[in-house]
Amino acid sequence: MKFFSTLLFLLIGAHFSFSQTYSVKGKIQESGSNNTIPYANVLLLNVNDSSQVDGMISDLEGSFEISGVKEGEYLFKIQYLGYNNFFKTLQVNQSIDLGVINLREEATALEEVTVAARRATSQQKSDTTQYNADAFKTMRDASAQTLIEKLPGVNSADGAIQAQGENIAQILVDGKPFFGGDVRTALQNLPAEVIQSVEIFDQLSEKARLSGFDDGERLKTINIITKPNRRKGQFGRTTVGYGTDDRYIAGASINAFDEDQRITFTGLSNNINMTDYSADPNARDNGRPQSGVINTNLAGLNYSDLWGEKIKVSGSYVFNRRENIGQQKRFREFITNDETQQFYEEISNDTRVNNQHQFDMRLEYNPDDKNRILFIPRVSARFETENSDFIGETTDGTNPINSVENTRTAKNKDYDLFNRFLYSHKFDKPGRTLTVRARVGNHKNEDRAKRLAENQYFEPEFRTETINQLINRDRTGFSWQTGVSFTEAVSERSQFELEYEIGNRKNDSDQLIFDVLDEAPGSANLALDTALSNTFESKFLTQQVELGYQYSKDKLRFQAEGEYQNAKLDNQQGFPQAFELQRTFQSFLPTVRVDYKFSDNTNIEFDYDTRTQEPDLRQLQPVVDNSNPLQLYVGNPDLNQSYSHRMRVRFRSNNPETDRNWFLFAQSSIVNNTITNSSLIAQEATEIQDGIILEPGSQLYKPVNLDGYVDFRSWLSYGIPAGFIKSNFNLNFGASFTKRPTLVNELNGFNNSRRLSTGLSFSSNISDQIDFNVWTRLSFNDVENTLNTNLNNKYFNQRGRVNLNWIIWEGFVYRLDLSHQVNSGLSEGFDNNFTLVNMSLGKKIFSNQRGEVSLNVYDLFRQNTSVRRNISETFIEDVQTNVLQRYFMLTFSYNIRRFSKGMDMNDYNEMINTGDGGAGPGGRRGDI
Repeated sequence: MKFFSTLLFLLIGAHFSFSQTYSVKGKIQESGSNNTIPYANVLLLNVNDSSQVDGMISDLEGSFEISGVKEGEYLFKIQYLGYNNFFKTLQVNQSIDLGVINLREEATALEEVTVAARRATSQQKSDTTQYNADAFKTMRDASAQTLIEKLPGVNSADGAIQAQGENIAQILVDGKPFFGGDVRTALQNLPAEVIQSVEIFDQLSEKARLSGFDDGERLKTINIITKPNRRKGQFGRTTVGYGTDDRYIAGASINAFDEDQRITFTGLSNNINMTDYSADPNARDNGRPQSGVINTNLAGLNYSDLWGEKIKVSGSYVFNRRENIGQQKRFREFITNDETQQFYEEISNDTRVNNQHQFDMRLEYNPDDKNRILFIPRVSARFETENSDFIGETTDGTNPINSVENTRTAKNKDYDLFNRFLYSHKFDKPGRTLTVRARVGNHKNEDRAKRLAENQYFEPEFRTETINQLINRDRTGFSWQTGVSFTEAVSERSQFELEYEIGNRKNDSDQLIFDVLDEAPGSANLALDTALSNTFESKFLTQQVELGYQYSKDKLRFQAEGEYQNAKLDNQQGFPQAFELQRTFQSFLPTVRVDYKFSDNTNIEFDYDTRTQEPDLRQLQPVVDNSNPLQLYVGNPDLNQSYSHRMRVRFRSNNPETDRNWFLFAQSSIVNNTITNSSLIAQEATEIQDGIILEPGSQLYKPVNLDGYVDFRSWLSYGIPAGFIKSNFNLNFGASFTKRPTLVNELNGFNNSRRLSTGLSFSSNISDQIDFNVWTRLSFNDVENTLNTNLNNKYFNQRGRVNLNWIIWEGFVYRLDLSHQVNSGLSEGFDNNFTLVNMSLGKKIFSNQRGEVSLNVYDLFRQNTSVRRNISETFIEDVQTNVLQRYFMLTFSYNIRRFSKGMDMNDYNEMINTGDGGAGPGGRRGDI
């Protein structure tokens, strides 16, 4: 603390005096209408060299206010994709209100013919990449997802949509949350034609946005900005279909927008593995095979509005009933020493019915320009039934060691309530703020299960064991955390933050296992298995004090923080033997962040931070879990918290004149005391707890703390326009390395995995009559184990996809979705290569061409399959899962388009004939 006190004293002394500053504000709107323009780039430039002095982006109402402006002469500039730049010279000697500023769309006159100027594909604004939606051609009925997957640096990997190498965590529409964190539902509920531009950025946490200090918690975010003339009306899509094998679908997505008030309904019922309603007729698996055969019934509602001038509210509710019938084949190779080998094969069947309710809300109250209140609740409830069975066998490669046949039925209930509250106050002195925050979480879990297992052991002599049990497991969790942070500017370029935080997490778990001695009709004779039963409570109290410093000047932004953390872990067991264990951890957590802006379109970010992670309840609870009698698990109450170092680099470069762009992401983590599972493979019958025997060849997993965990991953993307075929070309590279520490039979080792990948994609930009997206990705993987070189392995994976939509003639539409996958180097029987072909032929109907009847085929060649490889600290395994295969279906779809702002019949006819989403003057409502 002496160091921080000295640093604070020196910096305050160096920046003691302040010069008087003023503000520049105004509002931006589209020329010829009253439509406001949000997210425009507003800049104050030096009149001599046009270097940037200050800047911001306009808010959702098109308003802006730049504060802290020194007296002097400036060049004022506004720029926005697709509009002429606005310039004005300002002499600042007092606060200035520029009023309403009108921007005109770009156009170039040539020999009396007006030619629309080429709109730039994208531009870089600090850490935000903004794309002009009109620069990416799609079919008229395409969804937002189709448009976004065309953007440079965006791809779909392992069922998730990624941008710039990271998974998209949330979707905003005009800056407001849309369907919580359900990215695919959000993107499928908006048609591409209502989108004006798309922003991709790393959204800071609520606390960081309020205080101005980056806490390192970021969400990769897509913000969809809608066209001003598409913010009032009703639009969406409905689909019904029936096919062979009684396959069916009925779904709808309907949006009702009235400027700030926006309501979206989505509904879906199907048995063709669609988990979200898709506006794309040929999308049945979101780009990858869905494991199992899935029946889904879903209903969702999203709402956002302004309540008066001071309250912003948004919320969503989703009910989802999903039945998944799964079958799996698993081959697992355990990590052992060089002298022994052990393999495990399993075939399983699983039927789960899951009913889930989820409610999200965000309420923001701004009583004045100095105070802000946020309330963010989340509630969820999940009810699941399970009927499963599996047959597993452990061998040494030649001879059997043990085997199991297991059946299980269960009913599980989960309830979660989580609330966040934040309050922020800005004082009259610039840079001085106070932020108070609190969060409360409550969790309850009830599991009731019945299992019957027959185990066979072949060593040292053959014997059979039968397990017949009833399982009652009840868990409750309550957590709270509150904190306060205060910021103080010590100059116009620098400020300090002082923060204090305290929180507690309390978890209780009661596990009661009953042996069924006699199942008489109407009742059962039960006996409590004290060796497998347990009552356990864990508390984790943390206190943190942090001092931070931030400096910003021209192109550089620097932030450094030092945090002292005191944590107390209190574990108490009440049954079968009472004990109490208390641990105290003290940590110093430094953080450094540097952002540098080379130019308006090129920047780099560097983050270094440190974190601790406490063990969870299952890892701490010292009770044996015999869900698989051949592979037992027991918690460890002696665990320490882990301590991690993370470094992260992001580089973005975007040339709006050539539409060439670079994105680089790299992240490295080093973890001390990482919590990982150790493995004990019994060479002979071993008693691990009172009355619990680990039979020869069986395994016991137990979490332990180990040093040496290292993880590195990187991703590079380069995008250019391919003008000769009116398409966009993207090339990407990736490299990753993971070093996992292992502990097998008290021997330390490492399981190292390396991965190199590359990929390329072409997406069409020709017209709204033909639309294609072609990509391929290759990855080479190398796995090395220091304990057993027999586990060293190299394997290869190549995946490709062709998506084509083509209006052939007079409203006839051909759609093709072709996926291909090649695997090599996997276990015997798992190197399955397949080609998945989905296609349809449809006809647009009705005078407005909004209806479509189509004949669809899914998995034409009946080759669909799902194979994956998993690598852990104790094993390497290959898993193959059943998937839905070929069926034919006849569907009818209808696109709803009814806008009422700026729409007349001339605009309507122009849009139908040209596909242009623009609208001229006029106020008459038009059906589209």
